Amino acid sequence: MYIRKFLLLLSLCFVISGFAQEELLEELGEIAIIDQKVMMPMRDGVRLATDIYRPKGTEAVPVVFSRTPYNFNTWGDGEMRTRTLQQALDWVRKGYAYVVQNERGRYFSEGEWDILGVPLTDGYDAFSWLSRQSWSNGKIGTIGCSSTAEWQMAVASLDHPAHAALIAQGFGAGVGKVGRFNEQGNWYRGGAHQMLFTAWLYGVEHDKFKPRIPAGASQEDLIRISRFYDLAPENPRVDMKEALSHLPLTDLLQNIKGKREIFDKMIIRKPNDPAWRTGGLYHEDMPFNKPGFWFVSWYDVSTGPNLELFNKLRQHPDPAVADSQFLVIAPTLHCRYTRATENTVVGERNLGDARLDYYKLYDKWFEVWLKGGSPDLLDDIPRVQYYTMGLNQWQTSTSWPPEGTQMKRYYLSSNGRANSLYGDGKLIETKPENDPADTYAYDPENPVYSYGGNVCCTGNAVEGGAFDQRKMEARNDILVYTSQPLEEDTEVSGFIEATLFVSSDARDTDFSIKLIDVYPDGTAYNLDETIQRARYRNGYDKEQFMKAGEVYKIEMSPMSTSNYFKKGHRIRIEISSSNFPRFARNLNTGGNNYDETEGVIAINNIHHSAKYPSEIRIPIVQK
Repeated sequence: MYIRKFLLLLSLCFVISGFAQEELLEELGEIAIIDQKVMMPMRDGVRLATDIYRPKGTEAVPVVFSRTPYNFNTWGDGEMRTRTLQQALDWVRKGYAYVVQNERGRYFSEGEWDILGVPLTDGYDAFSWLSRQSWSNGKIGTIGCSSTAEWQMAVASLDHPAHAALIAQGFGAGVGKVGRFNEQGNWYRGGAHQMLFTAWLYGVEHDKFKPRIPAGASQEDLIRISRFYDLAPENPRVDMKEALSHLPLTDLLQNIKGKREIFDKMIIRKPNDPAWRTGGLYHEDMPFNKPGFWFVSWYDVSTGPNLELFNKLRQHPDPAVADSQFLVIAPTLHCRYTRATENTVVGERNLGDARLDYYKLYDKWFEVWLKGGSPDLLDDIPRVQYYTMGLNQWQTSTSWPPEGTQMKRYYLSSNGRANSLYGDGKLIETKPENDPADTYAYDPENPVYSYGGNVCCTGNAVEGGAFDQRKMEARNDILVYTSQPLEEDTEVSGFIEATLFVSSDARDTDFSIKLIDVYPDGTAYNLDETIQRARYRNGYDKEQFMKAGEVYKIEMSPMSTSNYFKKGHRIRIEISSSNFPRFARNLNTGGNNYDETEGVIAINNIHHSAKYPSEIRIPIVQK
């Protein structure tokens, strides 16, 4: 009976969704020319499926363009399809043509898809085609979040004259090497594989034997077919928390009968592989001359490199380019900007009223860059708008980190027993003299599991956001260092830097770190986290293994946050060697890791003394 009720409810949802889409199409039809399944030709002859919604009339209009790997077929069910129609309606009402296109190899688009590897020329060719249309005024603005944003930075480097401005949200998967980060499109952090792409590929990759529309199908045929055949695979549900535990990593998708072609070649690609330079990733040595409005969130997987890219562009040698970069940082999960409410809860932590009028910002941005509106429209948009958690307020700044920020140094200290919440680890302001090292055993068969955090796209494996970490801190393989209660309210906003002095009896291992806000009642909310694979401690172009008994200096990739530590709160960091399954486990052997099935236990040490002063540097805003 319960199954029948569930199926009835599910069917009702589809019916309601279908009604909503038909109503949107009808409303659009009153004000717009709807031109669906336009097969836009690329320079190699591949055609990309494109839906175009433009105002009725003869006036040439600017184009708001979104390119995506996701399904926007308006004759199917689902949030993406309804949202596409709603966005089309909103932009047409404002006097824009709204164009949405599938990447090559996705759904009705021809060709072969490759995550992070779709040719940059596809974007350039699309700009050329759109700017030549009689209904286009020759100005194109790109917009999107996550996979609809990650291609924008690299194609901007080609400097197409019609590409007037971009709005990129949650865009870290489009960043290769930038500043202190070398994540290769979120595939890595500190040289450790981020497992989000494993789960994501299972859900979105199309099989090489997928049904295909015959080459040369007419627009009329495609529109007719799209009403009956969605070309969307229906993947069996998988317990991703269990699935990601499989070894070796190379067989992980095969083990759950997933599509493997892209994953098979990506999982063995190391951080310095030249292939990262052949796809669609933006690297810091590529030119960039476009106005950019950048949207970041505190509990996203890509916060650090996103902020690093903004800062790089703000230092552009051309003042006009530098001055046309703006930033918003929200306290939300990946691409959840507009879902903030008057009581925004992220994980377990209530972050207050985090709403912001995003659509007003979009409107002003494109009014200036696509319609030739007065630049004065941007005068009341702060250079940086960021949400400070704990204070639970939006704040503004002319830079990131905010002006007046000073780094405060805390040293790690203990009597050699910092293991767990019940140990003696401290954060102190003076360099320790003769502290003994803290030691713990990292067993890949029993890793520290990810609990909350700055994640996306891992199915049921990890729930993102802020959670009370005390139950994790009971583990003996987590070192816990906590400051004294703060004597005054303290805003921490910017990049958090850490230098660790480490040793191990293993040839290779990982070191993970987490920043935490500890409330007076002991509640410990995570703010950000990072990891570093020891073999890459001196750069990603070489692997250098550890020797037992030797101490090594490791600079962790920076963490990022804006958090208000109220008087009486304490600053805490956790150190361990795993954060799984956000990051793949290091098996500690010094081998490839991706093709191994057994690991070894590593006895790892964190040193903190006058000779080896492990430390964390916290950005304090002076007001």
